[in-house]
Amino acid sequence: MNARLELKMRILAIMLTGGLLGGLVFVISRGHTTAGDLRAGIVYGLLISSAIAVFELFIANGALREQLGRLPFTLSVLVRSAIYAAIIIPIQYYEIGAVLAGVPVDDDRASFWSATIYSGLFSIAMNLVLAITNLIGTRALSNFITGRYHSPVQENRFVLFVDIAGSTGLAERLGGVGIHRFLDRTFRLLTLQVADFRGEVLHYVGDEVIVTWPERSGAVDCRPLRCFLAMREALAGAAPQFAREFGAAPQIRGSLHFGTVTVGEIGDIKRAIVFNGDVMNIAARLEQSSRDIAGGFLASRAALLRFGAPPPVPLCDLGRLPIRGRADGIDVMGLAEPALATAAASASP
Repeated sequence: MNARLELKMRILAIMLTGGLLGGLVFVISRGHTTAGDLRAGIVYGLLISSAIAVFELFIANGALREQLGRLPFTLSVLVRSAIYAAIIIPIQYYEIGAVLAGVPVDDDRASFWSATIYSGLFSIAMNLVLAITNLIGTRALSNFITGRYHSPVQENRFVLFVDIAGSTGLAERLGGVGIHRFLDRTFRLLTLQVADFRGEVLHYVGDEVIVTWPERSGAVDCRPLRCFLAMREALAGAAPQFAREFGAAPQIRGSLHFGTVTVGEIGDIKRAIVFNGDVMNIAARLEQSSRDIAGGFLASRAALLRFGAPPPVPLCDLGRLPIRGRADGIDVMGLAEPALATAAASASP
């Protein structure tokens, strides 16, 4: 299954489970505990949560992703809440859950309003959880909740640094607001590829995004390398649209390294999960060196040797690269000419 679709299915299952439990809590709290009442609560919960989940996962994060993504956080929540109300009110007003559950309908208007208000508040709470998840990332939220990195641990990780080339000159031409919109649009496009290749966005730092994979996940089918190539292909496809809107299309450089990192929570007022170690420093310095390489990409031999399959494109051995902080340097490889030709062909109209 497509990784992006798999993630949506997982979130759908969580939302349906939450809706089911929410429906049960409501009917039990009102003292309705017969089999028919419980069945009706479950049906109402599943009806409302499934409708909202389909909207969120396949419309708000599908056809309307760009439009809703440009709204401020509060306005986005308000728009979503209005849509939730348009879903909830007809279901409660026409007693659809009771009809489907095969129990007598309740003509008490007070019951209608209490059920509608409860459903609305419950749905808004789920919306806020989704919004927070989007802000800090699904894995980061899960790790905070489970306390996986409450005490620092060491993990073997692939680390991919991706930098937007020429952003300094673009910032001078577009101005502060313009370059922010340019980077936002670019990163939104790039992170779709991260999701497709099961990566995790670690940080956005200025015009750079850092992506990471645990060893077992990243080694499958050369995911980090394929992710970078897919990023370039996606940007090539979107180049005409960027050119029309900003007068320039984004180009990226990158570096890939592998090794042991120390991962743990840090800070107090604003707690975060951070990665430390020599791997991060070397990956950053490889990205800087990639600016002088024809293919704009450098991968350490240590990373490539960890892949469970041959690279998807030809690579060339660039020998040992001097790296500040490493007396013996590091063996690196770059994209060979056939790979560059393929990338150029995909970028042409």
